[in-house]
This record gives sequence, structure tokens and C-alpha cells, in this order.
Amino acid sequence: MYQKLLEEYKSKLVTADEAAKQVKSGDWVEYGFGINCARDFDEALAKRKDELEDVKIRCDLGAYQHFTAEVDPDNKHFTWNSWHVAGHDRKFINKNLFYIPMKFHENPMMTRKDCVPTNVAVIQCTAMDKHGYFNFGGSSVNCCAMMETARVTILEVNEKMPRCLGGNQECLHISQVDYIIQSKNEPIATIGSAEPSPVEIAMAQHIIERLYDGNCIQLGIGGTPNAVGSMVAASDLKDLGVHTEMYVDAYLLMAKAGKITGARKSIDKYKQVYSFAMGSQELYDYIDDNPGLASYSVDYTNNPWVVAQIDDFVSINACIEVDLYGQVCAESVGTRHISGTGGQLDFVEGAYKSKNGQSFICLPSTIEIKGEVTSRIKPILTPGAIVTDPRTATHMMVTEFGIATLKGRSTWERAEELIKIAHPDFQDELVKEAQKMNIWRKSNKIG
Repeated sequence: MYQKLLEEYKSKLVTADEAAKQVKSGDWVEYGFGINCARDFDEALAKRKDELEDVKIRCDLGAYQHFTAEVDPDNKHFTWNSWHVAGHDRKFINKNLFYIPMKFHENPMMTRKDCVPTNVAVIQCTAMDKHGYFNFGGSSVNCCAMMETARVTILEVNEKMPRCLGGNQECLHISQVDYIIQSKNEPIATIGSAEPSPVEIAMAQHIIERLYDGNCIQLGIGGTPNAVGSMVAASDLKDLGVHTEMYVDAYLLMAKAGKITGARKSIDKYKQVYSFAMGSQELYDYIDDNPGLASYSVDYTNNPWVVAQIDDFVSINACIEVDLYGQVCAESVGTRHISGTGGQLDFVEGAYKSKNGQSFICLPSTIEIKGEVTSRIKPILTPGAIVTDPRTATHMMVTEFGIATLKGRSTWERAEELIKIAHPDFQDELVKEAQKMNIWRKSNKIG
């Protein structure tokens, strides 16, 4: 049986240059998510620039050098389209890379239902196992949806990719693949853990005080989640669970300290559930072939209905600014694109609906730009700012000065709650603006 699989493997094996010839002018090409993004294939495709016109590339958090974007700054030949914006994406945004708005849990559905069909799909993955399966490794986000809908399917094998055991849609059989590239086995992209600032540590402390044994935790990326992970690791908390879109080094800290067992999870008991991983090499070594973790497609991990089934759920994310109505922007500074919706709204909605669930959105109370300090809590969002979480969804906001609960609060109560956690230097000004907006009552207090 294995000999037959090897023969099929050899028959489908091509060089990156040969695989790139599958792309034609006008095609849509899709790459795997994050550390699964095509690398050698994109480098080979860039060499064909002068042969091709109007090739559209879809990707999400492409973790490697964007060769095709670099060789074509005028996007005459290649145009990138990203489900999120971070890392390498930022220097190309709105030049030859454009954002695709989405709620993350809908990504596989949109791939199957609404996107212009993919002509060529390329995913970086593990080597084939003895049963003929390739594992998607660091990301099961929408890989199966990509492969199901593409005209041509290509896998780029990297023997350094961690093999991640799954809950669903984490692998692909050789019979489902058209071509295989044996890559250069470049190192898997890593990202460092941001060292939390004193302000982020203060925010994390407010959240830690609300945690208890048996909580199931979702963390975003950044200083505050890292601070929460460090504090949990040093705390007396126990029997914590994990259900998240992104598996980061903060979980590794908690796991090494023995805080994570998943013993009290309502579903996927004992399993750390995630959709993609990005972090240190130590993190990749930890998730490799680890039966205590389960990799799922993002329409499972981020589905608010699934999250709501997990009791005592805690979601911790970050944003850029919030207005006095409770509208949260986590994507832009005015019209300047910074990030994307990602899974924040998914977990804000799901965590709130969980029994005893808590959703925290964190932001430092101020920001300094070109020597000028301004409040991140604003009367209204900066003109052009994207609303990531509507005021109807926002549960709790956190600054270094405390936690504001917005669910169930009227407009004047929301204004009061938010101004209480604003920086003292800006509270009087915010009160005046709230009065102009007719959302401040004489009985309101900020002390």
C-alpha cells in the first residue's frame, strides 16, 4: 500500500517553477493561512511577472516574503487580497494589497459560497505520512475549503512544519492533490512575544482578578494577553481550558506551569482547541504531534454558537479606540488600515452567550503620536474608523484604570462607565462632549 502511495507521490512531484506554470493571466490564486502560506511557489511565480497580467492572489496573514508583491508595486501583474493585515502585508496595504472584510468564522463558508472561485490553491504543509496524508500543520483555518473549490491543488512540503493533530479538516490525502512541491525546507516563520508594558500589566491585573478555576480562555496577540499568560502561570488558578483561534506562546507558559487541563470544559474536554498557531520555535515544537491539542477549521473554533456552549468562557482581545457609545475600532486609525476584524467579533458574541462568560476588550487609555498624547476613549470614533464591534455587542472594556461593563447599560450609563476608566487628564473634556451629545445626566459621576 505504501509503495503505491510513494509511486503516486513521485508522479505528482514537480519543481516550484513547474507548478507556477499552472497560473494563467486573470487567475485567482489562493495561499494557505499564516505559516502555511506558499513561499517557494510565490518566489517562482514572481519570476513569471512579464508573462502574466491581472493575477489575483488571496491570502491571510502571509507569514513569508511576498515575492509577487515586491516585483510588481504597480499591481499590473499581481494583486494581493488579504483576509487580514499584519506583518509583511502592511507595507503593501492599499498599494498592491487590499483587505477582504469578513467575520473570521465565516471564512470557509465564503470560500465555498461567495468568493470568485480559486483557479490555483497552494498550501505549505508537512511531509506525507504512511497513510498518504499531508498535515496542514500550523493552520486548519480554511485549507480544506480552499482545496475543495480550487481547479488546481498544490501542496508545498516543508519537513520543518509541525504535525498538528486535529479535530477536523486538518489534513489532505494525496488523492486530493494535483501537484506536490518539495520545498527548500526553509525555517517556519516565527514571531516574538511582545514584552508587556506597565500599562498592559495593569490591564492584565484587572482581568486576572475576574478569573477563576475552570475558565476556558481565548487570547488574542499582544502585550496584554502575554501578561495574562505570565500572571496565570504564576497564579493559583487550575483546570483552565483553551478554545481559541490563535495558539500563542502565552498558552505555552500556562501549559508548562500546569494550569491547563481542560478537565472542566463543556465540549472538547481535555483538549486545547485552536485553528492556527503562530509564535516561537518552542511553541511549534510543543504543538508537534501533541495529542493534548486539537486543530480545527475556523468555522468551528470561532463559531459563536460553538463558543457559547463552553461554560465560563473568557475572551481577551485588544483594540485601537472606543467611543462613548461603546463602538469599538480594532482595524484602522481613521481610514489608515492597521489590521482586520479577525475573530474578535466572533468571540465577543460567543463569550457573552456562554454561561458565566466574560468578554474583555483592552486598550491603553492614551496614545502618543508625534509628541501629542490623546485619549483612546473618544466621544465619537475618528472619522473613517472601522467599527469592529458594534455597541450592541461590546461587553466589557479594560484600561489600566479599570473595567467598564457596557452590556445592559443605557447611553448615559455607558458614557459614565467609559469615562471612569479614561485617563484622568481627559475625563473633564469627555464629560463636556458627552453633555453636547445628550448622553450625560446630572447624576452621573466620574469619581
